[in-house]
Amino acid sequence: MARVLIVGAGLTGSLCAALLKKETARPLHLVVWDKAGDSGGRMTTANSPHNPQSTVDLGAQYITRTPHYAKKHQSFYDELLVHGILKPLTSPIEGMVMKEGDCNFVAPQGISSIIKHYLKESGADIYFRQCVTQINLRNGKWEVFKETASPEQFDIVVLTMPIPQILHLQGDITNRSSTGPMSSSEASLTAPFFRESTSETFIALGFYNTY
Repeated sequence: MARVLIVGAGLTGSLCAALLKKETARPLHLVVWDKAGDSGGRMTTANSPHNPQSTVDLGAQYITRTPHYAKKHQSFYDELLVHGILKPLTSPIEGMVMKEGDCNFVAPQGISSIIKHYLKESGADIYFRQCVTQINLRNGKWEVFKETASPEQFDIVVLTMPIPQILHLQGDITNRSSTGPMSSSEASLTAPFFRESTSETFIALGFYNTY
């Protein structure tokens, strides 16, 4: 069984994990690491230390479905609506500019409930406070180092954190030439950049999300 590491427990990482679980024919051992203390990334929901019922969304407060997104991704909206994770935004927001065909949604349980839903669907093992520092190719596997604990090896690594954080990583990822031929293992690591096909069954999503 191939071990797959997804670095980043935000929208891209959680949805990537869920799609890998759903669309991959062979079984995978999915692992998600995030350097923060909880999932969400740029879609994090914070709770008041004095009142657990009081929450605030840090980052995206609502999601806009454009006609283009509705045509390409309606099934994702339908799934979240059926599970009660999203509901239509009916209250007016001062200063909001609505374009023809747009529809806005809010998450009653907090915007991070979207990420938590996809992580649950993925069945992945999730670990927080795991800050990746270095990635090396060793004997056909990716050896991933972090600030604490020993390095671990994976068959595939998907990086979904912001690009400035990726550029700070050390190891073989910084020595790889983007112009030369890549092995299947190298392509699996760099797929979010180059979208190369590999001998592995693999899905990679982009880093940029429009809310």
